[in-house]
Amino acid sequence: MTKHSIADDFGAVDRVGIEERVAKFTTRSIKRKSKLWGLRTAVSMVDLTTLEGKDTPGKVASLCHKARQPSDDATIPPVAAVCIYPSLIKEARKHLADSPIKIASVATAFPSGQSSLKVRLQEVKYAVNAGADEIDMVINRGLFLSGEYDAVQDEIAAVVEACGDATLKVILEVSELETYDNVRAASFIAMQVLRAGDFIKTSTGKAGGSATLANTQVMLEAIRDFYLDTGTPIGMKPAGGIRTAKQALHYLVAVKETLGDAWLNSSRYRFGASSLLNDLLRQIHKEKHGAYQAPYYFSEAAESY
Repeated sequence: MTKHSIADDFGAVDRVGIEERVAKFTTRSIKRKSKLWGLRTAVSMVDLTTLEGKDTPGKVASLCHKARQPSDDATIPPVAAVCIYPSLIKEARKHLADSPIKIASVATAFPSGQSSLKVRLQEVKYAVNAGADEIDMVINRGLFLSGEYDAVQDEIAAVVEACGDATLKVILEVSELETYDNVRAASFIAMQVLRAGDFIKTSTGKAGGSATLANTQVMLEAIRDFYLDTGTPIGMKPAGGIRTAKQALHYLVAVKETLGDAWLNSSRYRFGASSLLNDLLRQIHKEKHGAYQAPYYFSEAAESY
């Protein structure tokens, strides 16, 4: 008797096909006008992040200032969100209350997810009550890898409820899921209980591997297939390891060719890579003026995650 596989439920991923496709994304020629649009759009999609044990109110204030005004260039938009630990949400709210920039907070025992569900839900409710617009949660990878798929989904559903009106981003931690088939399955398990406008996200950035164009593409195709089946649009957030403007443009090419223009905005696509911002700003300056600014011209961003 053939052993049942998770790919039987959610579809298998053609590894060679995925890797050949993403290789082609990196060869696309982008004209100057489109490149400038892509760079500015990428800025508007950044979740500017600090998630360090040494975070202080002053550091968060500085991060919020940069989020509002990444550059002296008035054509450059603010970023999408500032992402911080729950204890610093109120500090961020002081500096962003009159702006469209979202306040995102990690929760559910980030980055491991290894805490009781009761404690994880309490953390979500604390963050929402403190003023978080968005919650970035981690799934319990131990449950997933043990085959407890219903339990994983039930936990995500409980977090959705605890979020209330806040947007939820579900972090799969793809480097720990071991196979593309598992990444696709975890994407579907999450999406089946998410709401339109919620996100799935690759990584915490705290584990080896983090986001790659290939595992991001697996998730994009899962979003596409889920949307075609249900009509529910789910957002995407790659995080960890995306540090250059060139990489960001490759990711945007993947989004356009897989999901179309409706996903090329911050309500459906984000970059969890704060150190990316400075390189985007440098590349915009170079495209407009023909020369790079020195890296130190732009204020230092937080560590990417």
